[in-house]
Formats: sequence, structure tokens, C-alpha cells
Amino acid sequence: MEKEQGLASDAVLTGQLFDVTICIYVGIALEKPQGSLGSRNTSSEENVMDTLANGLTTVINNEMRNKRECVISPASKLLGRVLRIMQLNGYIGEFEFIDDGRSGKFKVQLLGRINKCGAIKPRFAVRVDEFEEWEKEFLPSRDVGILVVSTPKGVLAHREAGEKNVGGRLLAFIY
Repeated sequence: MEKEQGLASDAVLTGQLFDVTICIYVGIALEKPQGSLGSRNTSSEENVMDTLANGLTTVINNEMRNKRECVISPASKLLGRVLRIMQLNGYIGEFEFIDDGRSGKFKVQLLGRINKCGAIKPRFAVRVDEFEEWEKEFLPSRDVGILVVSTPKGVLAHREAGEKNVGGRLLAFIY
């Protein structure tokens, strides 16, 4: 009888221990922040705003709606240089920087000549002899559109970079 009572008390203790263990695990799970349960880790680099991609998306969205001008916010030096390349190649008209006390804005005159444009991510490294391969990748046909390249000699269209015999990093495509 004593043996049975000992087994019964062991079972009760084991059951209580089991209940306590479950309570601890549930308590730990409830203490975790809501976002950490099942969410993927995001690095701070993914959350950085890409002003070039946002600016080019704004341009193409306004072009598709047949707008005469658009305002791109926020502005950046890189976006201004890409807009300059687009202007020199006849895709957009005049543009101006508007200082709003923050990062600024660009006001861009649209001519209706852009079918598609966008940022190239990741920014692939490209040599002078590789421009033709990247043209096939991003542009619809030969001699239609431009690739914008960041080179040691500044931000250039891919044809101009080829003439100057410099490579760099692909930034954007426009056609």
C-alpha cells in the first residue's frame, strides 16, 4: 500500500512538474515581442530608402498618366545626376531643385518620351567591354535607350562611358 501511495505521489509530483514546465514555456513565449515570433530578420540596410528607385518610379508613374510635370521627393545628388543624363538624352525637359528645408525636391518637366525607366539593383559592376551584354539584359533592342553608369569620371550614359573607355556600376536604365 505504501508503495502504491509512493507511486501515486510521484505521479502527482511529476504531473505538477509537467504543468509548471508548460507554464514556464508559455510564459517565455508570451514575453517575446510580437514581431519576433515567426518573422524574418531584416537588416537595417533593407530599410534604407533608395531615393533613385523612388524618383524613377515617380517619373514613370507620372509619364503613364500623361502628366506634364512631376515633383520628386526626397532629392539626392545621385538622383540629380541621373536626371541630368535623362535631360541630355532628350527623355525629360527642364528640372529644378526646390529647397524645402529638409532634403529638397525636384520639379521635373515631362515630355512623354519615356516608355520605361528604373533603378538597377543590385548595382552591378561593369567593364567597358560588357556594356553590350547589359544592353541586351535591360534595354528592348540595340541603340534604343540608355544605361546610366556611375564611373570614376562621373555619372554617364553607357555610350559616353564607352567612348571615354571607363567602366563602373550600373545605376539605371531608360528607354
